[in-house]
Amino acid sequence: MPTAPSTSSPSLPSSGLRALWRRRGVGAWLLWPLSALYGALQGWNAQRMLQTQQSAGLPVIVVGNVIAGGAGKTPVTQAVVAHLLARGWQPGIISRGYGRKSRDCREARADSCASEVGDEPALLARSTGVPVFVAAQRIDAARALRTAYPQVDVIVSDDGLQHLALARDVELCVFNDEGVGNGFLLPAGPLREKWPRPVTASLYAGQPPSPPGSAPAFALQRQLADTAVNGKGEKIALSCFAGQRVEAVAAVARPESFFAMLAQRGIAPAATQALPDHYDFESFSRRLDNGQPLICTEKDAIKLWNFHPEAWAVPLQLQLPQAFWELLDAHPALSARPQNCGSGAVSVLGSDYH
Repeated sequence: MPTAPSTSSPSLPSSGLRALWRRRGVGAWLLWPLSALYGALQGWNAQRMLQTQQSAGLPVIVVGNVIAGGAGKTPVTQAVVAHLLARGWQPGIISRGYGRKSRDCREARADSCASEVGDEPALLARSTGVPVFVAAQRIDAARALRTAYPQVDVIVSDDGLQHLALARDVELCVFNDEGVGNGFLLPAGPLREKWPRPVTASLYAGQPPSPPGSAPAFALQRQLADTAVNGKGEKIALSCFAGQRVEAVAAVARPESFFAMLAQRGIAPAATQALPDHYDFESFSRRLDNGQPLICTEKDAIKLWNFHPEAWAVPLQLQLPQAFWELLDAHPALSARPQNCGSGAVSVLGSDYH
């Protein structure tokens, strides 16, 4: 039987480290001096970026987080883009393109290779249908986006809350159900920067972040879609997998969340593989034979389908309350567009299982 790769990676804290981050125990306090040093360096870098901050020349919405290890930003980015399209805007997306092998500024297309643009930008290009550009410096991505698509009138940055070199109008901070953990900065805690900090709004799964900060906080709801799709374009009801002998794989920040969601839908995989976030699947080996269904996340399918087109990808559905959209629409940078979408919660397909 093949051995699953390690679940640790630079972008995903190990389960032991995540456990340490939940409380201010001895281990966290031993690391606290390093956190103080990290905080000083982070503050210096933030001031340096603010002094050279540049504007994209359009309204900019940043969807980010303040914790390490992922929080579910990409589904929120998808939701915001869908909402902007419904309001009459013509949005574009920018991203750093984490995990890609390329280093230049380039467009991520629906058929782009994830290794060249990053798996999340490739997914965003495929799922939203709007222009997506990646660059190490997001101002470069924004300028390239505007040059190639002059009709774009608002930019959504997938991640980049700490990338203050790019001026922004709206900041959305996303939290998973672990909140701010023990409240310490890295490496003694999960925080990339001090919280609370000023943002337009925070979005959370589970309980609201504590301390909450001064910005409005909105609960988001996530669940698996009712239909799965494979690399051949075939679709199947997710309920068909209940009671079957299936294999599940997840290479996301918190793969256990994906497996738990499957269990909530009555699917108990005979084998699971929890792989590092942004895993490339080049050395992936199945635990069950190829005659058994293989289920994965939508983000994983971007790369897994290159080797296993029979794999069934299950999108994530995200719901945000109408009050959040009203707050977003009322922002001065976004209030000039026609208000032509309906009321009620907005639901979109997403990909992050945090």
